[in-house]
Amino acid sequence: MFGYTESEWQKVQDEVNKLPFNKRDARTFARLFFSAATECEIDKQGRINLPDPLIKYAKLTKNCVLTGVSKRFEIWDAKKWDDYNDQAQDDFNDIAENLLDF
Repeated sequence: MFGYTESEWQKVQDEVNKLPFNKRDARTFARLFFSAATECEIDKQGRINLPDPLIKYAKLTKNCVLTGVSKRFEIWDAKKWDDYNDQAQDDFNDIAENLLDF
């Protein structure tokens, strides 16, 4: 699951709204993308209160991981994050070599 600050979410909305809505794929993407969006409250202690449907959708358990990814953040179930991270670490050098020209 991923999230944005309000200002970044506005930029995402603006980009999605630039899609060619005369094309079925654009309409389908926008419907599904926006229908899954939910505004979440942050309490006085800085915790994000996720509604039950989002928790179920993301298959979150008691232990979660919050990661920053560029201009958004992601919320992962801790076990799923560990599994993903282990695999991604194994592939990281190949990925970096394919993507970066440092």
